[in-house]
Formats: sequence, structure tokens, C-alpha cells
Amino acid sequence: MIIQRPSNERGPADHGWLKSQHTFSFANYYDPAWMGFGPLRVINEDRVAEGGGFAPHGHANMEIISVVLSGQLAHKDSEGNHGIIKAGDVQWMSAGSGVQHSEMNGSSDEPVHFLQIWIQPNQVNAKPMYGQNHYAFNDRLHQWITLAAPNGEDGGLPIRQDAKLFGRGLEVGAKATRDLDTAKKYWLQVIDGGVTVKLGDHVQMLEQGDALGFDNENGTLELSNDTEAETQLLWFELA
Repeated sequence: MIIQRPSNERGPADHGWLKSQHTFSFANYYDPAWMGFGPLRVINEDRVAEGGGFAPHGHANMEIISVVLSGQLAHKDSEGNHGIIKAGDVQWMSAGSGVQHSEMNGSSDEPVHFLQIWIQPNQVNAKPMYGQNHYAFNDRLHQWITLAAPNGEDGGLPIRQDAKLFGRGLEVGAKATRDLDTAKKYWLQVIDGGVTVKLGDHVQMLEQGDALGFDNENGTLELSNDTEAETQLLWFELA
């Protein structure tokens, strides 16, 4: 089954300082048809204005990944972790038994644009953990880069779930593939640009913010950038 999630059907939120698009039910946006996809529970595309941000608040038993697309995100938590997350950075916080943190726009003169991703863990009440890596866009142009994986496989952040997150850039005219296994679920999220997706007889063009889920599918997924701009993709491989 191929599940379609067009960008313009996501749940919107506008709080003035925060403009967000919710792929799955979150906060004031609720749709029983969109509660998550396997252990993938949240993909929020957030834009936080200068001077804005999320004041200290708590989380527990969730793997939280932030992918900064532009601007700067300032993080501080009750475990003593703090710093600035910039474009190209991927931050991970395993909330475990409980943690308080804040996320503020780290710049006084530009908004910050980022994706916040929540994945349900496969162990609960563990010790909170934190990590941050930088992945230059050019490094992703010709290969899939592991952003997160169990035990930090292939240089990814070591999330507590049998799940992997990959990033990939495609230059104009470039192509990429992924092999699908019916034992797993997959989610493709277009961060920027556009991509033509082909799986068997299914051919579809996706644009910024669009997504596809693949459940009980096999074969080789073909991706091609037929647009006039570079494309950025996220690929989730889920148990």
C-alpha cells in the first residue's frame, strides 16, 4: 500500500511567532486517520520568528530529532546540554525517564526553519541522552547519509528504536534508488525541491512538504530530480 500525504493537507498552526505544518496529529490538530506511521509519531515543519521559541517544557519516553534547514535553534535542557543547532545540523534528544528543555530562535534577525521528528522508543524510562551531528548538504548529493540508527550505526545518532533515518540530496537530473522489503514500513519526506517517484506502475511527482508512506511493498523505488533546483529528501526505514 502506498500512502499519500500531500503538503497542503497537513494540519496547520499559526501562533504568530510560530507557523507549523503537522504531518500527524499534534497539539490542537487532531485527525484520527493521521496518528502516526509505525513508531513514527511526529513530523512538524516549524518556522519560528526572531525572538520566539518554546519555553521550558517536559518530555518523556520519546526520541526527538530536530533537522535545522535554515537559521539557528538554541537548545537548553535539564541534563546540562545546551548549544546552537545550525543549518545542516541534526540534533537528537532521547527523553527517556523525563527531561525539561527549551528551544528558542538562536538569532535576533532571522527566523529558524526546522523539522521536528518524534519516534516512539523501544525501551521506556531509560536515562535521557543527547547528541548532535553536522551533515553538509554537499555530502548528501551522491549518497544516502545515515542521520539516525540503532546504536549509532554508520555514523548516525543512536536512537532507541529499530528505525533508521537517512538524508539525501539530488542535483538537477540526478537519480537515486531504495530497495523495499515487505517486512518494513518506509516514509519519504520531501524537504525541499521536488522528486519523481516510481515504484512498479506507480509514478508520481512530489514537491516540497509532500510525503509518501510504503507499507507491505517490495521492489526498487526509483527517485529522480526532474525539476530545475536541487532537492533534499528524508527517508525513514521502520520496523
